[in-house]
Amino acid sequence: MRKIHLLIIDPQNDFCDLPEDYLPHDPVNNKKSSPALPVAGAHADMQRLARLIDRTGTGIADISITLDSHHRLDIAHPGFWYTAERQAVTPFTQISAAEVRAGKYLPRDPQALPRTLGYLDALESAGRYQLMVWPVHCEIGNWGQNVHADLRAAYNRWEDATQRIVTKLSKGANPWTEHYSAVMAEVPDAEDPDTQLNQGFIDMLAAADQVLIAGEAGSHCVKASTEHIVENLGAHHAHKLTLITDCISPVGGFDAQYQGFLRDMQAQGVRLAQSADVLPELLANIPADTNISYSACSPHTPDNKNNETHSTQPAGK
Repeated sequence: MRKIHLLIIDPQNDFCDLPEDYLPHDPVNNKKSSPALPVAGAHADMQRLARLIDRTGTGIADISITLDSHHRLDIAHPGFWYTAERQAVTPFTQISAAEVRAGKYLPRDPQALPRTLGYLDALESAGRYQLMVWPVHCEIGNWGQNVHADLRAAYNRWEDATQRIVTKLSKGANPWTEHYSAVMAEVPDAEDPDTQLNQGFIDMLAAADQVLIAGEAGSHCVKASTEHIVENLGAHHAHKLTLITDCISPVGGFDAQYQGFLRDMQAQGVRLAQSADVLPELLANIPADTNISYSACSPHTPDNKNNETHSTQPAGK
């Protein structure tokens, strides 16, 4: 049996475009909860991935999931900032160090200014991202931080059948740095080990024969995680990685970044595939002496659809 590790990035309610019947009632506001940062296609991605887990069972040796986990007050959330006119900063505003120095945007707490500028300078010098103000999302303890219901049910069945525990990796609790990647924050905090390179996780992936990667969103957390994994595993391990492209979707408006990421990863040796491509490989990996009957999938979890528009090739290729 090959050691196939399934890595699922941020499969959480706040990132999923959930239909009405998936939304719970919020007794405080007397209305249904709704995802804070829904990614078009993510609900179907998670259902497709749940079906893959249910159909392949013990063909998967290990499952890890990452959990975006933020405080309400965070450098990438609106409540941290205001404008020069002391007005609220709206979500999806990009903020540069130069704009802060010019007074266009300022932290609400004046004492936070030096550390804020230090962070923005470090972030921009790395050349990967500029600060984006996101809606408050995946707030610790909130429904939106929870894993998509169908996916959680599927990996719970896998845990029961295999007697293995799904590894959960929390990221993003440090309010002073963005933490898109499962491996490390964009600007590691020297005083916070949780923001620094997670070498133990890299070693876990290095021990696998194959790593399947899915989750949300392809333009940000999947992108950052895969880039850091390739960088820290080394080019000689890139061929072990497979991006399951019909179980990944980008944030709206960031399609170009997602397609560029796919092209770059493919050029470095990472495989692009769909769930239907990896299904027979996982089925073939089930031990011959396995005698486990998996529970039927949730009625919310459909079969893989042949007419999906997801492609294993980045646009333009």
